[in-house]
Amino acid sequence: DVMDELRRAADQGRLSAQCEFGKCYLEGTGVPQDHREGARLFRRAANKGHANAQCALAYCYASGMGMPQDDDEAARLYRLAAEQGLALAQFNVGLCFPCGRGVKQDDTEAARWWRLAADQGQAVAQSKLALLHTAGIGVPRDPFEAAHLFRLAAEQGHVPALLQLGQLLLVGDPDAGAVLNIALGEAARFL
Repeated sequence: DVMDELRRAADQGRLSAQCEFGKCYLEGTGVPQDHREGARLFRRAANKGHANAQCALAYCYASGMGMPQDDDEAARLYRLAAEQGLALAQFNVGLCFPCGRGVKQDDTEAARWWRLAADQGQAVAQSKLALLHTAGIGVPRDPFEAAHLFRLAAEQGHVPALLQLGQLLLVGDPDAGAVLNIALGEAARFL
């Protein structure tokens, strides 16, 4: 049975198996749902530097799933995983900065982390970074870069990015006019 093999691999200390088995417990897939057991398995792998486990454990701390909610620990773990290049963790650590969840509020730092995730093709990070460029928050105001990032995210099926791209173009932003001819053709493919 697949679950037995996964359990054996996790018990033998295989970090990726511990992380996957932790997800099974978190979601109740093939085992009874048990957030505490899922978090325990994530912690075993996270303590040995496994980026996906660090990100999953950070999520548990951020949401209070299987343990007391702790923004500081969530931000610390997201950062550890993000520093290893995990795009999801880069996006999530970026989410900590606009509101100061477990970190000092810093829009520029949010933009830095979202840029790293966006450069790896993380659609929601592309969309969030585009919003910052639209408003000039933490980055220079740049509707051209915003339209580019919204388009990249929309091409991956991220509907909010498509809507934001349309709004950027239809609002009549004076700087967006040059983007209009290029982006309308791109946006039309999604309609």
